Amino acid sequence: LNLRGRIVTAIDVRLRLGLKKRAEDKKGMSVVVDMGGELYSLMVDQVGEVLSLPAAKFERNPPTLDPHWREFSIGIYRLEDKLLVVLDVGKLLDFTRNE
Repeated sequence: LNLRGRIVTAIDVRLRLGLKKRAEDKKGMSVVVDMGGELYSLMVDQVGEVLSLPAAKFERNPPTLDPHWREFSIGIYRLEDKLLVVLDVGKLLDFTRNE
């Protein structure tokens, strides 16, 4: 991708997490992150609201979390009606982990 004249590497987060590829008719969104001076576009299904969550509510990954997800997660938050998995962007971008 080209973002204001800079080359940006696009990463499909679904594929990194071992999920099926997004349907061609479904539009995704891009979250741009700077890691080590390089720009990366994390291609995601959607972007929700920004949450401020108390550190006291942060939990380690439960043993029931899918092993592939656990590989890229640093922990979870239990929300009212769902589980919020906190991803480690550094691990998502570290392709040497899969060698």
